[in-house]
Amino acid sequence: MRSPRRCSRNGCPRQAVATLTYVYNESTAVVGPLAAFAEPHTYDLCEQHARSLTAPRGWDVVRHEGEFEPPPPTTDDLVALAEAVREAARPAPRPPEEPQDRSHPDQSHSTGRRGHLRVIPPNH
Repeated sequence: MRSPRRCSRNGCPRQAVATLTYVYNESTAVVGPLAAFAEPHTYDLCEQHARSLTAPRGWDVVRHEGEFEPPPPTTDDLVALAEAVREAARPAPRPPEEPQDRSHPDQSHSTGRRGHLRVIPPNH
């Protein structure tokens, strides 16, 4: 299950329930329900910070009128991890055998890498 997104305010440990977006050309701060994905140039806020946000002089704040609710849990991250583990466990096709340099006896094991995951051979 995905870990909940946290409030972007420094030192705030609470779960995010709203997203703040600045519309610079209209001098407006928009606080709405939590976006499905964290986006650059937006800020996730807990309910307390979403309700108490103020804007600089000359700016407007447009705030969601309803309740801010935490997003439902998803299993997307867990499914992606399970698929990556399954793929890493599949035997890799063997390239044609090349003569091994016998001066390095530990060449029988290799370390594979897929994206951000590494497969580490046993006994290391």
